[in-house]
Amino acid sequence: MGLTKTEKFTEEQNHISTIAKAFAHPARVAILQHLFKIDTCFCGDLVTEIGLAQPTISQHLKELKQQGLIQGTIEGTSVCYCINKENWNAMKGKLSLFLNQDLTLSMNCC
Repeated sequence: MGLTKTEKFTEEQNHISTIAKAFAHPARVAILQHLFKIDTCFCGDLVTEIGLAQPTISQHLKELKQQGLIQGTIEGTSVCYCINKENWNAMKGKLSLFLNQDLTLSMNCC
């Protein structure tokens, strides 16, 4: 199996790729949607809400936290999660620039 050669790409290209990875699983999308819906830190049981096993939920939370899209604070024996609004807005800006690139292809291109 070959290694990905991320050093061949710009920092922006690598960052967009890692952001896209955060959205690459429907469970992570569901977690983000739930956190937006409740609009507060969530210390409850995402296992019940999402319907996946605790270790699976933990892995998805870890990925979202690594990408900086959510943040967690420890409260007693539980962790409270919420959207990291500053990073979310930065990510939206970066993705908007990428997704809003103009297509200037002629009709006979492909």
